[in-house]
Amino acid sequence: MRKLTIDLNNVAHNLDTMRKLVNSSGKQVKVMGVVKADAYGHGMLQVARKIEAEGVDYIGVADLAEAQTLRAAGIKTPILAWLHDPQDDFASAIKHEIDVAVSSQEQLLRVKKAATLAGTPAQIHIKVDTGLSRNGVTIDELEDLLIETKAAVADGLVQTVGIFSHLSSTGVKEDLAQIERFELALAMAAKLGVEFELRHLTASDGTLSYPQAHYDMIRAGIALYGLSPFSDNRAAEFGLKPVMTAEATVVQTKRVQAGEGVSYGYLYRTPKETTLALVPVGYAEGLPRNASGKAEVCINNKFYKILSRIAMDQFVVDVGDASVSPGDRVVIFGDCGPSADDLASAADTINYEIVTRIGSRFNREFIG
Repeated sequence: MRKLTIDLNNVAHNLDTMRKLVNSSGKQVKVMGVVKADAYGHGMLQVARKIEAEGVDYIGVADLAEAQTLRAAGIKTPILAWLHDPQDDFASAIKHEIDVAVSSQEQLLRVKKAATLAGTPAQIHIKVDTGLSRNGVTIDELEDLLIETKAAVADGLVQTVGIFSHLSSTGVKEDLAQIERFELALAMAAKLGVEFELRHLTASDGTLSYPQAHYDMIRAGIALYGLSPFSDNRAAEFGLKPVMTAEATVVQTKRVQAGEGVSYGYLYRTPKETTLALVPVGYAEGLPRNASGKAEVCINNKFYKILSRIAMDQFVVDVGDASVSPGDRVVIFGDCGPSADDLASAADTINYEIVTRIGSRFNREFIG
């Protein structure tokens, strides 16, 4: 009844597009492919295997559980995990050769203890908060952390692989201020004699906007999945190809008279005798309820608005007098239908949320 088609060949295309973008002037900038949150809903293991085969330099995940899942599946590419629970087992991360982001002296202390137990130095990236005010050490506390890190390096407990931050994407003025703070952090590290192999700041949006901030590596997240990080631009403008198509089948049609209320709350009443088509996708599958009355789907190459209320498991489309029957294909987004951007706009959200919230009742089919 419900199917997600994931085109891994398009993942490879998008990786290559980002790689060419950051190395267009002859630079040697590495690319991290971010596969957190089940690869933004696209299938973490399948995407990771594909980008590893395509020679991605690094893989990024949010937490150690995701990283360890990748290692257990045989992924050998360097992995960075950056969001840690206070009880996370850093010794296991060291054992599985997972790079750990360090955002505080408390985290560094725990990493050092784990390295002592493991008898192997931890690979770390210092996370700096340059203005997003989320994860990361503030500029005011960075010097103390760098001093402690330098001592840990001397003790053979850590190896400083990287230093990084993340832009807020609030606006050009704010982003440039964050780049300036990152430069300050780099200067502070250099002054203290703490060396890093990789400096990385930009995710998809920053990579497309600020060539001067590519440094040694960029992080490709939403762009890897062929979606634009900007609400005012479509992915095709950057040479990216959408990876996911969400579809279902019509499970029932019925002929009704004028004036019939449709779905909860009768948000829509039929203006004339018409055919209603029932589609087994609802907010449990990730179709936002607040897109009711605004989102469109494609049935038999024709677009129809979901005029009635989207329910948990289903929605109803008024197809008029069109020839629509049970078993006909309904494209929710992707392929020949509306895009994830279109659905995001109808739901007053962003394409990131559309693809990551897709429910488990969809059967997934991988191409390539």
